[in-house]
Amino acid sequence: MDPVIPDMLEESCATRQALERFAAKWRVLVIYALLAGPQRHSQLRRRLPGITQKVLTETLRGLETDGMVERRVIKDTAPQHVEYALTDLGRTLREPLGAICAWAVEHAGG
Repeated sequence: MDPVIPDMLEESCATRQALERFAAKWRVLVIYALLAGPQRHSQLRRRLPGITQKVLTETLRGLETDGMVERRVIKDTAPQHVEYALTDLGRTLREPLGAICAWAVEHAGG
């Protein structure tokens, strides 16, 4: 049986909408970093050289809005401690990201 190929050129196509969400450079990298487990903002900044605090905050908020990341308050009193973790939905990206990484390694330099 042939796989169903959606018409990604249509604005209403779910595949197109997903690709547009992940097209931002940092979104996929933040998700990849969080595959290692929950992390604080400062940990993510160290793992993602080149990302600014503002862009990381905006990216995390967007991923939270999309249901990929959850923000957990660990300590309510000042200074507040917050960590970010993938949701069940976010963790479903492990296999597709692994496939992309494997493809990239296989075709590197080609």
